[in-house]
Amino acid sequence: MTKALLFAGTTEGRKIAEGCRGKEIELTVSVATEYGETLIEPAENLHVVSGRKDEQGIAALIRDAGAELVIDATHPYAAEVTKTLKEVCAQMGVDYWRVLRREDHRDLTGCVFADDTPGAADYLNGTEGNVLLTVGSKELSAYTSVKDWQTRLYARVLPLPASTEIAFGLGFAGSHLICMQGPFTEEINAAMLRMLDIRYLVTKDTGAAGGFSEKIRAAKACGVTPIVIRRPLQETGIGVAECLKLLGERCGWVPDTKKHITILGLGMGDGGTLTRAAENACREADLIVGAKRVTDALRCFGKPVKNAVAAREIEAILRTGPYENIVVAMSGDTGFYSGARGLLPLIQDLAPAVLPGISSIQYFAARTGVSWDDALLLSAHGRPCNYVTKIRRSPKTIILVGGDRGVVDLLTALTGNGLGHLSVTVGENLSYPNEKITRGTADALGGAVFDPLALVLVENPDARDAVLTQGRPDEDFLRTEVPMTKSEVRAVTLSKLRLTRDALCWDVGAGTGSVSLEMAEAAEDGQVYAIERKREACELIERNKKHLGVANVTVIEGAAPDALKDLPAPTHVFIGGSGGELREIMALALEKNPAARIVVNTVTAETFALALDAVKTLPVTDVEIAALSVSRGRKVGGYHLMTAQNPVYLFSCQGGQAHE
Repeated sequence: MTKALLFAGTTEGRKIAEGCRGKEIELTVSVATEYGETLIEPAENLHVVSGRKDEQGIAALIRDAGAELVIDATHPYAAEVTKTLKEVCAQMGVDYWRVLRREDHRDLTGCVFADDTPGAADYLNGTEGNVLLTVGSKELSAYTSVKDWQTRLYARVLPLPASTEIAFGLGFAGSHLICMQGPFTEEINAAMLRMLDIRYLVTKDTGAAGGFSEKIRAAKACGVTPIVIRRPLQETGIGVAECLKLLGERCGWVPDTKKHITILGLGMGDGGTLTRAAENACREADLIVGAKRVTDALRCFGKPVKNAVAAREIEAILRTGPYENIVVAMSGDTGFYSGARGLLPLIQDLAPAVLPGISSIQYFAARTGVSWDDALLLSAHGRPCNYVTKIRRSPKTIILVGGDRGVVDLLTALTGNGLGHLSVTVGENLSYPNEKITRGTADALGGAVFDPLALVLVENPDARDAVLTQGRPDEDFLRTEVPMTKSEVRAVTLSKLRLTRDALCWDVGAGTGSVSLEMAEAAEDGQVYAIERKREACELIERNKKHLGVANVTVIEGAAPDALKDLPAPTHVFIGGSGGELREIMALALEKNPAARIVVNTVTAETFALALDAVKTLPVTDVEIAALSVSRGRKVGGYHLMTAQNPVYLFSCQGGQAHE
């Protein structure tokens, strides 16, 4: 069985001892004080000894324990102990591992740095105002050289008899002594600073485990100058999780390391919008995973990083490696078009915690002074988005755009679809130093240059008046001699189509485009292909697209079925004109998508016969045939007479039923 000696006394040391409990290893744990001894519960394979050791004492302890490995988990400021441990291990031929608490590399602007304790005391000699010392009791004597120290200095020490004896022995009054066990929250630190009217805080960079960040944040919040004593050694080492993994490999057991996964929203910019909970998770992490732009923003925490974007790649990182506390950082908010959506289903067994972030939408709304609870939120960043139809229907739309022409394409779509008069607000590089907010109409902003990744607010006060029922009045459409499906027939046709929001539609024999345009309005996240062989009709459809502001219609000039062969598979097909090729058109649609929904309108007996034969012989089900007779009233003198229109026969069916 492997025998090892662990020099602990720190949070890291206690975690290693706990990770070895009950394992195939005989571990002797050495702590400096009796208080430290009480923090580690002995076990059959754990033996705890206390007392400070010099070089001879360390060598004797290694021999008595029969240790073949020494693990140094002492405090990063215990430079002499670390130096002695390395030398003794080298002399005795014993393996040496350094478990090192990483430095906290947060924004330390405004801090005063001292190379050592005398340097900090010298600096204080040139200042006025109260000082809070958070450096431990052993170094208090150096600060008695500071002028007026007995009235200016307050010392925070461990609640141990030895600590208070040192402080009282130096002449510290009880009212200037704070005996508490840390680490402390920012709020507790701030309360002490305010209560004692502190102007200077003296601390060491004890890292996340020592509550260093909480001290710095509290000092800045209270207008206190932090004096940071630099670490005496520039060291390299391993973390707790890696130490336990290496011990397991050496001793033949698997560490009981339950992974703690946190998926968090970074917010925006360089981390300035990071929430407090997210900050805490980053400080406690062993590893931060995310896109390079995101991990670069979090390097201030001094943690190892791995860059990954794809959900499967992130999952592989989470399931392998020695890391116990892992943060997966996503830009913005975890619930708004975030990669968290794809990752969460893959790692549910790891029970990840999810922390929201401040999304670009929230920030943009605050900067522009608008509410976003009544806005339609869209993303056109890396995804298709029929924003024109949605903008026409929404009084307030906020769109995340992307790509080199993101904003430009949106403005072009608005002006090209009769919406150039709408008010537009563009937010670029939000939260960064080069942030820019631009306001104007879509027409006025045309031709301007914008950042690829931006947010756009479009306001349409007339949207509340938009009519959403099917069967627009015929007068809504521009007319020529091109035939058009009338309003009443159009309404029933669209009902029979059973359109979905993301439908991909064919309108074969589109005419004026009246059915195409209403299909597109219903399938606002989909696409409509209007197939028409007459050029005059194709031009009219394009004019009606712009006239009604409908963007998700593509006009295909050509005769079916040849014009259909290169089109994507349809989910819904309307055939209003077939040129005698009705069966061939339906067969091609079903070949591309055997589950396609098809509606055919016929007026002539010949087309009726073709449609009847098609639904009998093609693999379709749910066949319905409806005869629609419509009469419209017209005024003759003082009377209203009903004038009948040509009857229309509607065939509707669903692909999927093969015929014998």
